[in-house]
Amino acid sequence: MPEASAARRPARRLREGGRRAVFTRRRATLALAFAVALSCGYATFAPHLYFSGFLIASAYAAGASANTPGQSGRTALPAPPTPPRATLPGFNPPPPGAGTTTSGRVRTQPARMPFYVATRGTTTIYLLGTLHVGDPADYPPNQPFRRPILGALAASPTLALELSPDDLLVSQDDVSRYGVCSRPCLPRLLPEPLWRKLEARLRGNPDALDEIKKMRPWLASLLVETYDSLSAGLQTEYGTEAQLQNIYLRSKGKIVGLETLSEQMRAFTGLSLAQQREMLAQDLAQTPAQNVADVEALLRLWRVGDADAIAAWETAKSEKLAHDPRVAASIDNKIVYERNRRFVARMLLIAGSNKPVFVAIGALHLGGPKGVLQLLRQHGFIVDPY
Repeated sequence: MPEASAARRPARRLREGGRRAVFTRRRATLALAFAVALSCGYATFAPHLYFSGFLIASAYAAGASANTPGQSGRTALPAPPTPPRATLPGFNPPPPGAGTTTSGRVRTQPARMPFYVATRGTTTIYLLGTLHVGDPADYPPNQPFRRPILGALAASPTLALELSPDDLLVSQDDVSRYGVCSRPCLPRLLPEPLWRKLEARLRGNPDALDEIKKMRPWLASLLVETYDSLSAGLQTEYGTEAQLQNIYLRSKGKIVGLETLSEQMRAFTGLSLAQQREMLAQDLAQTPAQNVADVEALLRLWRVGDADAIAAWETAKSEKLAHDPRVAASIDNKIVYERNRRFVARMLLIAGSNKPVFVAIGALHLGGPKGVLQLLRQHGFIVDPY
């Protein structure tokens, strides 16, 4: 009998190790889904696992020179420091001599990205529209951002993101707590045709199908978006926020969140079942190839750097995919517009006279009649693109 017990112990350890591995994979999947989604559409295309590689430290000087008017009447941006080196943590340049990435030739100039300067008297807010997942080609190692962006970042004592790094570290626990059921629940939370459509979509990925059965519809929607964005060749470590922090943390500047984790979670957990079903129905309205094409279209618009063009594209896409326009509009209000108003309220609290703040939020939050740029204009700011 002792021999039998000893023989069973390795098998038990193997089973327990397998369960821990599955649990670890599940947590990683949830975190990734929440991150990618908040940058690409719903809220942000997600909370954000998009930050999985940030922790760094080193030096940029901040200053108030950004409030000095230029000859054209626009704010004169400070000169940027020496561009960061390719060895900064978080950068994964292609192998020497490769000359290409998954998206084509390696660019020597960074993507333009939507970048704006809002001024009211001696108060300055720099605004960068981000993607929470990205293409390494958009961040050349020798200069990952345009010089006006680097200069503004160096001049700002505070970097404001959607969520603070501390909140991001614990986000996956809340995603698990509020987005996952103790047993399979998604099939009974969805109308039969919608569940069958999702089941068919994931037929070639049985592991994902097993995972998604325990998710609430809002989290299942984010997971579908995640698969599509990663299928487009984008990577979480090349999200804009991760690249910004590679630079900014060297200055030991302050990084804050424009909303708390609980506030961001409520944007999803507060959705009605009808709203959650609408989210998922929109994600399944097109083929995976069509969804990938939309991700690529968004990436092209982001590279051009026009926030209003991005907002117009997103509005047209939402109108095309909406199953119930009234419910779809209520989702946009909950996940995008209410958060836009909260973002602006926090920006106004953070920004001070001759103490500029650098704000980096999902590009889909900036443009349009209900976007952050227009809300700042309503508060008396002059907003210019750079």
